[in-house]
Amino acid sequence: MASQLSNLVRRIVMEHQSELIEMEIMSDHVHLLVEVDPQYGIHRLVKQIKGVTSRALRQEFPKIRSGLPTLWTNSYFVSTVGGAPLSVIKQYIEKQKNR
Repeated sequence: MASQLSNLVRRIVMEHQSELIEMEIMSDHVHLLVEVDPQYGIHRLVKQIKGVTSRALRQEFPKIRSGLPTLWTNSYFVSTVGGAPLSVIKQYIEKQKNR
């Protein structure tokens, strides 16, 4: 399922003229480092990612439908990185899998 989720997220980000810099899929959440056009807005991209992936994965994996009331919660955390070196942020995200 992680592979399908990864492919869906990559497609959605590309379709919305954004750039996926780093992604780490955990058992209960996903870390994304994404560059988004401010005119489009991160909130709209997150809404698209959650909606499309939920619909597609619940269709492909019926067990999700019966085991969970929803795939995603309404909440999410967003932070801007400003002038922080992207290599440091990427390294942080990559290391999350080992925690």
